Amino acid sequence: MSAQITITPHNQQPFVARTYPSELQVDQAISKAAHAQKAWAAVPVKERIEIGNKFMTEFEKMKEEIPLELSLQMGRPVAQGAGEVRGFLERSNYMLSIAESALSDVSLEDTDKPGFRRYIKRVPLGVVLVVAPWNFPYLVSVNSVLPAIIAGNAVLLKPSPQTPLTAERFALALTRAGVPDGVVQVLHLTPELTSFAVGHDKVNFVSFTGSVVGGRAVEKAAVEAGGFKGVALELGGKDPAYVAPDADVDFTAAELVDGAFFNSGQSCCAIERIYVHDKVYDAFVNKFVEVTKTYKLGDPTLAETNLGPVVSLASAERIRKQVDDAVKQGAKALVPEDLFPAAKRGTTYVAPQVLVDVDHSMDVMKEETFGPIVGIQKVASEEEAIKLMNESPYGLTASVWTDVQGNPESEELFYKFVDQLETGTVFLNRCDYLDPALSWTGVKDSGRGVSLSKFGYDQLTRAKSVHMKIKTK
Repeated sequence: MSAQITITPHNQQPFVARTYPSELQVDQAISKAAHAQKAWAAVPVKERIEIGNKFMTEFEKMKEEIPLELSLQMGRPVAQGAGEVRGFLERSNYMLSIAESALSDVSLEDTDKPGFRRYIKRVPLGVVLVVAPWNFPYLVSVNSVLPAIIAGNAVLLKPSPQTPLTAERFALALTRAGVPDGVVQVLHLTPELTSFAVGHDKVNFVSFTGSVVGGRAVEKAAVEAGGFKGVALELGGKDPAYVAPDADVDFTAAELVDGAFFNSGQSCCAIERIYVHDKVYDAFVNKFVEVTKTYKLGDPTLAETNLGPVVSLASAERIRKQVDDAVKQGAKALVPEDLFPAAKRGTTYVAPQVLVDVDHSMDVMKEETFGPIVGIQKVASEEEAIKLMNESPYGLTASVWTDVQGNPESEELFYKFVDQLETGTVFLNRCDYLDPALSWTGVKDSGRGVSLSKFGYDQLTRAKSVHMKIKTK
């Protein structure tokens, strides 16, 4: 059996290793999940929710250990790890709070004819395979894992090789809370074993978060296996922002810097391209660069660091190449690399960079960067901004920055963007955030399916109609 080894990004040292199972062992784990799910589905929803609340308590007991452990696995500054724990608990709490309502029968008694009774049940799908990413391993996996279990499914959680311990902690907290043996299992899998699990006849649904290439591989494995199992895909993004002429430049620049560079830009909904009205373009660019220069790039285990390394040497080289290619094509880099001494070629430390004089002939404005790089382009109107924001194979989130308070024209302009942008979420004066009460979804190459909100439960269950004709004497 081969093993996966997790390399710590900032020092390139081995951190933890896990042995891959055999195909037979994966088959046995899936069969165990299918068997355990039958009994779990019979547990009343209220009892499942009580176990979910205990799970939150168990997970919170681990919160002091998680930030450093995350830094050593994927490189995020330790000072920012607590935010992922808070977000994880916030999403868990919300999805538990709506579970009883979301999973209850839909009554049609108000429209029933005499002698009939009709209603719709929500029933679990069976075994759900969740393939989680490394960049926000707790925040993303909770979107599917917890609702799937509360809905009565069994879950096979396949973490990224970069963050294996996150899935193990998640599963440990669930089992300590009372989730029965076999209902949640962690599987460390090669790409080949992942395809085997995706295509397994006892796996009823697959939730994948990752790259477009990875999503296509999952979809292919599901199709080639035959049948019509559901596949949810949360893929990449090239998320844009528009800065209107009446935007508060200082506030907007600071928010967008954070939206672009948090987690070293390694977020599917990070801001990667900004379109600024020419009336405020110079002021905005100057302020954006000013804020960028205040960042501290370095060892993520140090409390003062707010910008860590990217996840791997290969990722760092790919990001640098995108910047170099843009500059060769005429883009101008505004942040001197020598302001960030740690950012040396051949390391995972990549300096934050702001590019202007960019256009859509450059990959930096079209292809996902997944790094601390942003391109800023001048536009003359909101119509031009909308056209450019939609000129992308991706459609995850977009943000509009304008002062709508007491200004009907600006509010009308925002709703124009809401109606015309081809994206899953539209923000006003905010970015790079998931509200668990709202559906999280994408269009185009950003994927398909829905997580979070009450619609997240719809994805993890199926409707079962009950039609009764009451026999009368």
